[in-house]
Amino acid sequence: MSTQAAPDLAGGDLEVIGRIVGASNLAILVEVVGPGPRIRAVYKPELGERPLWDFPDGTLAARERAAHLVSSWGGWDVVPPTVLRDGPHGRGSVQEWIDVAEDVDGVVHLRTPGTVPAEEIEVLAGEDGDGRPVLLTHDDAPDLRSVAVLDAVLNNSDRKGTHLLVGPHGLRGIDHGLCLHHEPKLRTVLWGWAGQPLPPRDIERLELLLQVIEQDAPAGELDDLLTAAEVDALVARTRALLRAGRMPLPGTGWPAIPWPPL
Repeated sequence: MSTQAAPDLAGGDLEVIGRIVGASNLAILVEVVGPGPRIRAVYKPELGERPLWDFPDGTLAARERAAHLVSSWGGWDVVPPTVLRDGPHGRGSVQEWIDVAEDVDGVVHLRTPGTVPAEEIEVLAGEDGDGRPVLLTHDDAPDLRSVAVLDAVLNNSDRKGTHLLVGPHGLRGIDHGLCLHHEPKLRTVLWGWAGQPLPPRDIERLELLLQVIEQDAPAGELDDLLTAAEVDALVARTRALLRAGRMPLPGTGWPAIPWPPL
């Protein structure tokens, strides 16, 4: 299990800085104000969640917290520290803000044919708004490949390129409200390793995650965040990945790429 130190997001008051524009649900930039240093964070109240046809109403904030727990328990440490707590607009998720490194071009890219660097993998070919051919690519990097494994575990239904941030402490993934459904819903831009063997380090993470969920007391918090069917499905997905020993392939009957991909 991860020993990553987490900021005290649960204590103190939430001081609103402003709304984050462009978010599909209400997302508010806040500072957690308490006895210690101020902590910048993103607050997503349950009351600001738009109804969805395929996810139960009012459950996205809890899924954000559950995704952080899974990431931490398995040792991925990809999802920033996230808590579920009361705020100025009621209960919601509060997640540590990630300062993006200005000199990094992200990990998912749009390229024109013939310009894809050797260290990137082509995922999808399409056209831009003017009908010119473009390619969706992502970096061929071990830390990003581990995110793809985590997304398969989380059954992430919305892994867009802009949900992957390179900050001072490495690669982080955000926006996990559309995760952990009991039905297969994996939609991601990270298909570059589909069908390839799982990295040994991620096999260890999968085994550790199963151990925590099935044996350790802290995993009982999942029962308060997810339904019994969703917890069972999480365990089943993890076991299935270990049995297969390979990265998943895109499924049928469900779009494999989120829209928009970036």
